[in-house]
Amino acid sequence: MRASRFEPAFLYGAFAVLLWSTVSTAFKLSLRYLSPLGLLFFSSLVSTLFLFAYLFVFHRNLMGKEHLKNLTLSLKAGILNPFVYYLMLFNAYHRLPAQQAQVLNYTWAIVLPLMTLGVRKEKLKWRDIGALLFSFVGVIIISTKGNLRQLDFTDPIGVIIAISTSVVWAGYWIINMQDQRPAIIKLSYNFLVGTLLIMVWSIAAWVFMDASWFVANTSIHWGILAAVWVGIFEMGFTFLIWYKALEKAPSTASVSNLIFITPFLALVFIRIILREPIFPATIIGLMMIIASNILQKIKR
Repeated sequence: MRASRFEPAFLYGAFAVLLWSTVSTAFKLSLRYLSPLGLLFFSSLVSTLFLFAYLFVFHRNLMGKEHLKNLTLSLKAGILNPFVYYLMLFNAYHRLPAQQAQVLNYTWAIVLPLMTLGVRKEKLKWRDIGALLFSFVGVIIISTKGNLRQLDFTDPIGVIIAISTSVVWAGYWIINMQDQRPAIIKLSYNFLVGTLLIMVWSIAAWVFMDASWFVANTSIHWGILAAVWVGIFEMGFTFLIWYKALEKAPSTASVSNLIFITPFLALVFIRIILREPIFPATIIGLMMIIASNILQKIKR
């Protein structure tokens, strides 16, 4: 192994990948005690508090007096993430086995480049279409657990929600890339806007529906503990580490390819902690989705 692999950028990136690999398991553990909305409420609140504490301690000079302007700029992004994206994602995890939800969610890696082409008004190339079709076949294999003859989907609604999160996530990142503010400012205010909306939505659900829209059973403290992990290591701290890796890397590609390790490592945690048997179809489908992303990136 070359010495360059141990540069700070690689270490930051590898640490971020390790932390992100744990969150699928944390989602599923928390959803044993909280509803998807309850998990969203606590995790987004923890993440927002963490981000602003970090901002206050390390980047107080960036805060200034432009809070209203930052809130306005973060409105569209904050609606998409954390509000819509994580509400959909947690509902997908609520309905599907963790391995299926996390791999289907990973289709963002193919959706984001395609949506970016659309924003730039560039034509799709044949390799883009081929990559999309190859990824779609992988999705079918995962969703049916390899039973292609009968096409027996475990939970069609859950599958649709899990795949749709990729579109929301890609939309969020396209908006985010057009925002010229420092990364920590963008992330903090996006989460502040989203968390405020989540709080309003949660209160309305509690008042007009019932507590089952918020909690799954009476052992809520275990759910909150897992939600704290999600809030810090899925939504907050790990993004800061990832941004740091990208800043220190000689090129984005030299670090970004580490992200392909995440779903495979996540399956290890799912198997060991959640005791889910990993279906061969999950591995095959995941490899096809990653291969389709690589195919799309290959230069002519």
